[in-house]
Amino acid sequence: MTVLTTAAVSRRSRHGRVFLGMLAWLAGIVFFLPVAWMFLTSLHSEADAAANPPTVAASLGLDGYRAFFGSGGGTSPWPALINSTTVAVTSTTWVLLLALPAAYALSVRPVRGWRDTLFFFLSTKMLPVVAGLLPVYLFARNTGLLDNVWLMAVLHTSMNLPIAVWMTQSFLADVPVSILEAARVDGARLPVILARILVPVIAPGITATALICCILSWNELLLAQVLTSVTAQTAPVFLTGFITGEGLFLAQLCAASVVVSLPVLAAGLAAQDKLVQGLSLGAVK
Repeated sequence: MTVLTTAAVSRRSRHGRVFLGMLAWLAGIVFFLPVAWMFLTSLHSEADAAANPPTVAASLGLDGYRAFFGSGGGTSPWPALINSTTVAVTSTTWVLLLALPAAYALSVRPVRGWRDTLFFFLSTKMLPVVAGLLPVYLFARNTGLLDNVWLMAVLHTSMNLPIAVWMTQSFLADVPVSILEAARVDGARLPVILARILVPVIAPGITATALICCILSWNELLLAQVLTSVTAQTAPVFLTGFITGEGLFLAQLCAASVVVSLPVLAAGLAAQDKLVQGLSLGAVK
């Protein structure tokens, strides 16, 4: 009777895993379908892309990508892509340099009222960006920083810093205290502890934090739309140029969206292992 019961439980568990696996595949397909449709639309002509109902079997080509890269006389996307890369990489670097010492002070050597400090960091994300847009615009205009890449980098740093502090603090809280005590006994100072001990231990968490901050910076539109025009224009702002009063250039817009999404997708695939480790760091005690 016990053998039968164990076999039934094992069979039920196996069926449950199969069901969850099929459910995960179904969810993945549902999320991937819009991306696949966007890529397919980018290969159609404007007439086929605007057809209703859509023409799935329409002829394919690269006209949308040629138009995006300016071969048809349009504006080149390279300045916008370079600006987005500069802002994303610079702001992410600044965020990590500021978040690591702050997280150390809130987890490894917690200061008085560290929980209130963490809540304050989180509360800054509760304010809608549009609520602080006017003061930021007036400051940029009065200081001559409108259409400036470095102003965007500073704003993106302040925007992503609370998230980075929260994530890094949770990673550092799981570092064994004995490792840090051994380093102090050996005479290691704080910069050495941070650079040679803590950073390697929580490297997956730092990678996950950096990737999330980079994606948030790369996709940010509202601040860039208001504070930039030509010199510091970012890729999301450049995409809005395909929606004009003459109509929506759907094939070109889909081609541009595919190209703009590729850097983030490539970074995610390159850091996939570290990202999974970082997001699951500390989940199992």
